[in-house]
Amino acid sequence: MQNAKTIVIKIGSNVLTQSSGLPDLNRMQHLVQQIMRLTEAGKKVVLVSSGAVAFGRQAISLPEKLNPVFKKQIWASTGQIRLINQYQGLFGELNQPIAQILVTKEDFRDRKHFLNMKNCIEALLSQGILPVINENDTVTITELMFTDNDELASLTAAMINADTLMLLTNVDGIYTGNPADPGSELIEKVVASMPEVSSYISATKSSFGRGGMLTKYAMAKKSADLGIQVIIANGKNDGVLESFLRKELRCTWFEPKREKHAPKKWLAHGTHYYKGEIFINEGAKSSLTSSVIRSLLPIGITKIEGEFSKGDILLIRDENGEKIGLGRAEYSSKSAEEKIGQKKQKALIHYDYLYLFDHE
Repeated sequence: MQNAKTIVIKIGSNVLTQSSGLPDLNRMQHLVQQIMRLTEAGKKVVLVSSGAVAFGRQAISLPEKLNPVFKKQIWASTGQIRLINQYQGLFGELNQPIAQILVTKEDFRDRKHFLNMKNCIEALLSQGILPVINENDTVTITELMFTDNDELASLTAAMINADTLMLLTNVDGIYTGNPADPGSELIEKVVASMPEVSSYISATKSSFGRGGMLTKYAMAKKSADLGIQVIIANGKNDGVLESFLRKELRCTWFEPKREKHAPKKWLAHGTHYYKGEIFINEGAKSSLTSSVIRSLLPIGITKIEGEFSKGDILLIRDENGEKIGLGRAEYSSKSAEEKIGQKKQKALIHYDYLYLFDHE
């Protein structure tokens, strides 16, 4: 486990919620005290916290027949105030100022917006203010939602160049089987050279969360590929963050690869945000995936689908439709259509804004 300077901590709804579905205020208080141990040790902390729906459910009773989407929106929007007030009270007792940031997926799609958000979080951290981030559940439904707060935490860690992402759940990490099975063992370390461990993971979701261990694993793997060490640990355990400080934490640790450049960190999470698709020939594919870093030129493009503007994220596919990677458009789809297959044209995707799947 490596030393951490900037840590994004995601606290899952199953950590902050009792079995009854009501908020676990004692656990919340303990975790706030634990986070203060990290800040006292000189670490910068950003908190991504679930739990708004539990607080809303506690305060507002709704008719059984009400549309489930409306229920979630009502509980999330009323509960968000209570959740942040609870954090403000708990951190306030310890003289730690906090800020609330509510985001949607759209905030990550546009690079300019993304950088504004990054600058805001970094300004807060520079002044010793702890940002508490959550999804704006009130306005996001279905296709605009993050997979869950694991994805939001992973995006945030990439955005602010954090060196550590910690996902706190109600088990010690990833096991070789169902964690409740006595024969299952904790996988303490996931390194790049290991065979795929996702086959071990049960696809069942947690009681209150939107995502299960499979999404945690996928986000952890992606973050580790970007050069961020990831820890999946049990937030229900007392002293969890102090154990982390002492490097004695029982958890699953993902070894980080070499750190990627900031634009590539942004692009890596763009699978859901792309505006257009670019199909390329074999020559362009060989060029992009070779050891020499190259940009994508119009001569290698065979087809363009979708409308996009300069700055939008594009998905790159080969002639068979296989996904190759993601890139940022240097000009619009209209200009790109005019240049398809032509020599001596400006690159549609510059290599600084190119992220390749599996070839990186």
